[in-house]
Amino acid sequence: MEEIEHSIPRSHPRYHSLITRERLVKGFYEGIVVPQGLIAHGRGECFDYLIGEKTIPPARKAIRAAAALLLLARYPVISVNGNTAVLAGKDIVELAKVLGAAIEVNLFYRTRERAVKIAKLLKMYGAEKVYGVDDATMRIPGLEHPRGLVSPNGIWKADVVLVALEDGDRTQALRKLGKKVIAIDLNPLSRTALSADITIVDNVIRAVPLLVEEVKKLKNMDKIQLQQIISSYNNLEVLRETLNYIFDRLKSLAENNLKQLVKEVGV
Repeated sequence: MEEIEHSIPRSHPRYHSLITRERLVKGFYEGIVVPQGLIAHGRGECFDYLIGEKTIPPARKAIRAAAALLLLARYPVISVNGNTAVLAGKDIVELAKVLGAAIEVNLFYRTRERAVKIAKLLKMYGAEKVYGVDDATMRIPGLEHPRGLVSPNGIWKADVVLVALEDGDRTQALRKLGKKVIAIDLNPLSRTALSADITIVDNVIRAVPLLVEEVKKLKNMDKIQLQQIISSYNNLEVLRETLNYIFDRLKSLAENNLKQLVKEVGV
């Protein structure tokens, strides 16, 4: 990874975006990321452009509510796929440690070899235990594809599940089981975003570190205060705020700021 970072000059206007892409490509060649994951990232990057490639106010509301819900959880579990492991694996391990949460590998394009590689990467970042490799023996009702397979000591047991870059049908199925679902998804109109209890519309690279910070801030709050944060949160309203933010930003760019944007991106 250091070789990649040295090969791309920091002065490049798309430096961070290019580094992210190179991480995924490296993950692909290492057997952690699948080709479909590269396509999914490109779709997400499009939405990231729409929000200005930054964490917007509605996302910060969602992050705060997510931190409160995770702290109140009896048994929180963080679900990890290939893209998430490559892009935010280190921060996910830190989040799990701060929360005392479990981590589980969950894959749509599943092979044991790939699951082992993801678990190995997470353990390299300091994870002590990673579920979902050889112990995915339970099946979520209604999900016939491999993402329906979960560990009895992980997602199956969880009351709150954090998912990123997710399939909407699994989010819906988890909610039908009575679990609370926190999603990180750049597309505010996806089935995942609309189905989750809390949706953080942000890039996983930004969202997970911010979630770690917020958990640390709220960790000393009592349960009543944490519950008040959750009670005052409305996911559909936050998604509406997100869409309005995108609309207002695009309208402003079209009317006033397109020349400035051209200047900023170096065209």
